[in-house]
Amino acid sequence: MRFKVSARDGTTAARRGVIETPHGTVETPVFMPVGTVGAVKTMTPDDLESLGVEIILGNTYHLMLRPGADLIEKAGGLHGFANWKRPILTDSGGFQVFSLADLSTLNDEGVTFRSHVDGREESLSPDRAIGIQRQLGSDISMVLDDCPPLPCKPERLADAMRRTLAWAKKSRDAFSVAHGLAVGGGGPPSPALFAIVQGGTDVALRRECAGALVSLGFDGYAIGGLSVGESKRDLYRIAGETAAVLPAESPRYLMGVGTPEDLWECVGLGVDMFDCVLPTRTARNGMLFTSRGRLNLKNMAYRDDLTPLDPGCLCYTCTRFSKAYLRHLFVVGEYLYGRLATLHNLFFYVSIMKRMRDAISAGRFTEERAAFLSLYRAEGKNDPELRTARPSSDIEETR
Repeated sequence: MRFKVSARDGTTAARRGVIETPHGTVETPVFMPVGTVGAVKTMTPDDLESLGVEIILGNTYHLMLRPGADLIEKAGGLHGFANWKRPILTDSGGFQVFSLADLSTLNDEGVTFRSHVDGREESLSPDRAIGIQRQLGSDISMVLDDCPPLPCKPERLADAMRRTLAWAKKSRDAFSVAHGLAVGGGGPPSPALFAIVQGGTDVALRRECAGALVSLGFDGYAIGGLSVGESKRDLYRIAGETAAVLPAESPRYLMGVGTPEDLWECVGLGVDMFDCVLPTRTARNGMLFTSRGRLNLKNMAYRDDLTPLDPGCLCYTCTRFSKAYLRHLFVVGEYLYGRLATLHNLFFYVSIMKRMRDAISAGRFTEERAAFLSLYRAEGKNDPELRTARPSSDIEETR
């Protein structure tokens, strides 16, 4: 994998770049739709390509349970199995395992857990997580990490950080053996391995973890253990403090975040990559994102509203259908609703990321952020507040 920064904002830490992977390039800042079980819910690969999606996320935990890594490997990896030709990042499954705390037992060797599918005993270690991701054919693999809930006791945070570092070293060694290459090596684009910085809301622990991971050397660095219940103020504070001590020449990935506001704020803090179920999950539940704020189709005011979701939006949904029609589909439980709503929300997210990239190149990131947030917050202030926390209630989509 190669990463190059092509432009920097003059007043914030925002930057524009390009990641080169075995399955193509990814322009950053980028939002990665979540395809936990090998599919972004309701979307075909052609849909995603038409939206301009360059990279999606899959999940080791779910795919190892169903349909199994061996079958996916036989199909040519996740790219062949899902017929997705562009890059794929796979999470190690750590968050999913640790969100099922009542079904798992953790120690320094890894985690043993009961499958949520059939209750059978399974285990996941740093070595096995890397091995499964190799079978999946991931362009970017993630180390297995210990992701504690927030808030938690200081000793639990310190223990999770220590264990994350130990597992990162094991993951790095296993990755080098599995792929027959050195992490961070030169040559043509090859599979990459990202480390994960833990430490909760403790800045000192975050810095210690980041420094130790950088000394080991990885292709990229993720900021984990956030959007798990902390305040927005803490989210931005920790994201900014952590990004600032990560290498400038490597991609920075903020896991499980977030809302459109989060994306604008955290790009300004120097983050390059994001993933979250928010645009797909809220779409299915009647919540749509527009340039004028969040729109809740459950509201009776939209029953007779024949205008588009967002008058300025050029997505398939907005150029063909009205709020009234979409609300009707939602109310009667028509499957088409989920597809149309998801198309719109993902188009919105992809569009604001492009707006950010163009703004950085033009030296206007601060002005564009202010313009976006001013309209978005003013018009959407009466809608229900959306949380960035990664919910665990939907086990099939838990980022």
